[in-house]
Amino acid sequence: MDQNKYSLLSEIRSPEDLKSLTHEELERLAAEIRTFLIDHVSRTGGHLGPNLGIVEVTIAVHRVFNSPQNPILFDTGHQSYVHKILTGRAEKFTTLRQPNGLSGYPNRSESEHDWFENSHASTGLSYALGLAQARQMKGIKDHVVVIVGDGALTGGMAYEALNNISQIQPNIIIILNDNGRSYAPTVGGLAKHLAWLRLNPAYEQAKKELSNILRDIPAIGTGMDEFARRLKGSLKQLVEAPTLFDLLNIKYSGPVDGHNIRAIETALQQAVKIGGPVVIHVITEKGRGYQPAIQDEVDKFHSISVIDPETGEAKKSGPTYTDVLGNALLEAAKRRANLVAITAAMASSTGLLEFSRVFPTRFYDVGIAEQHAVTFSAGLALGGAKPVVCIYSTFLQRAFDQVIMDVCLHNLPVVFVLDRAGITGPDGPSHHGMFDLSYLRLIPNISICTPKDEEELCALLETALDHDGPVAIRYPKESATHTPIVPQPALEFGKWEKLTQGEDVLILAVGRMVKEAIKAYEMLLSSGISATVVNARWVKPIDMEMLMEGSKNHRLIITVEDNAVTGGFGSGVREQLGQYGVTIPVVCLGLPDSFIAHGNPKQILENFGLCASNIAEVAKDMLMSLDLSRSRA
Repeated sequence: MDQNKYSLLSEIRSPEDLKSLTHEELERLAAEIRTFLIDHVSRTGGHLGPNLGIVEVTIAVHRVFNSPQNPILFDTGHQSYVHKILTGRAEKFTTLRQPNGLSGYPNRSESEHDWFENSHASTGLSYALGLAQARQMKGIKDHVVVIVGDGALTGGMAYEALNNISQIQPNIIIILNDNGRSYAPTVGGLAKHLAWLRLNPAYEQAKKELSNILRDIPAIGTGMDEFARRLKGSLKQLVEAPTLFDLLNIKYSGPVDGHNIRAIETALQQAVKIGGPVVIHVITEKGRGYQPAIQDEVDKFHSISVIDPETGEAKKSGPTYTDVLGNALLEAAKRRANLVAITAAMASSTGLLEFSRVFPTRFYDVGIAEQHAVTFSAGLALGGAKPVVCIYSTFLQRAFDQVIMDVCLHNLPVVFVLDRAGITGPDGPSHHGMFDLSYLRLIPNISICTPKDEEELCALLETALDHDGPVAIRYPKESATHTPIVPQPALEFGKWEKLTQGEDVLILAVGRMVKEAIKAYEMLLSSGISATVVNARWVKPIDMEMLMEGSKNHRLIITVEDNAVTGGFGSGVREQLGQYGVTIPVVCLGLPDSFIAHGNPKQILENFGLCASNIAEVAKDMLMSLDLSRSRA
């Protein structure tokens, strides 16, 4: 680390080193941390805006509390970079989100200061309550601290936890980091309530005047004590409407300037003295100190790729599959008056920004509330709309019950568009969309498809929109070669596509694996082995006609998918063949039964054999083994 550039930061090895600094030095340290973040995250990519906004809050928390003796939790975990810096990991920031490098989220294997790996929002309060109660059982009564973004409070799980916290009254300090945004500006009634609290000058002035009045009310005699108490309470209600937290018997303090370390420390120290659950409402600015982020009104540089740190401009790149889907959906909405789009706080990340501008009354951002998004879509479908739920594969997991009971049980025409399916790369195990084929495939009534290329993505969208039942389309986080002309013609429902014809091995590939299967076909051809490659674009229903034909005309079947091999597409192929007593050998290539760390997507797929060379090698080895078995027989 450059000690001239980071004179104070270079001396911080643990949170204990913060406690001897003066407030003037802390201000300098905050500025150095922001420079450090911009320097490093611009090179590696990552969550820049949220961390620029939470510098002073993190410093104050680590000065007042003793980590890891006091657990400090982050909801969501992408706002933990400053925490990582202050807990001895600054030197590792050159490896942030790189293979075998520093995780972009809290990670227990990295540090004793990280209590759990999390990036799915709205979970922190539940973790905190569980931790606090477990510690209480051991006789440990000091506080658990959880830093919760205002976006996380749009998720239903947070309200469930608040209700339980209200009942149990644990020693938890909840720091509500309110920057008015989750990924984009925070939506919903709570966001408006918080905005009123922080922006109403009349409210603040009335509070000051009321405090003077209440201080001057005398307390004389037992009866007058009760009268004074009730009078104070009544006067307070005139100007200070109870917050949600007050109604839940959770003490509320704020708003506090989230960039004033002294003010934050004072609020934290007072909360400790009060005991029980306390909410400290801090106001922060996402992207603070970095002009390109401040000027960005979409997501304040929430998550960035590699950028020029001076200008904030990303390296030029072509369209992505997300862009292709967004364009196709927008064009479809122009032809289908009942089409509506739903997202869970990720309009820009799922390609819906332009849709939201062109069709504002047919676009719904429900906040970080995936369960509600799915059941909301079911209600829309019941009323005659054609809802398209655009969501990351890994986030749809959170609404598994709603997909089953609210959409599929009623066989409703909801289209689920699953972005970031398969291996996603730098965000790691919480973001790899490697389970969707497994958990969706077991649900009755739903159909599942995955395109091999850009044109097929657009065509499958048209196919799904024409279908009178639930359909899931999953596609990877990947660059597209071009943006197709839309609309593309709809495809025959449930039918696969034969790409090559051979006699030895039948390769059934899904989605991004089709390209690797074609390369494997060419490698095998040079070795004298002929392969039939099928684009198995429908994972459910399986094209039984083509599968049964292929099982009769080949010696071996290989399935290839960028999904967990357990319960995935290959399992479905085996199940179907087994029902008809077909005994052809089936080799299933997919992701292992384990959580996969962050890294380069292409490298991860290769490491697990999801590449042309391994497909070809497996085919040759299996065919050789079959020949040996036959010769011995």
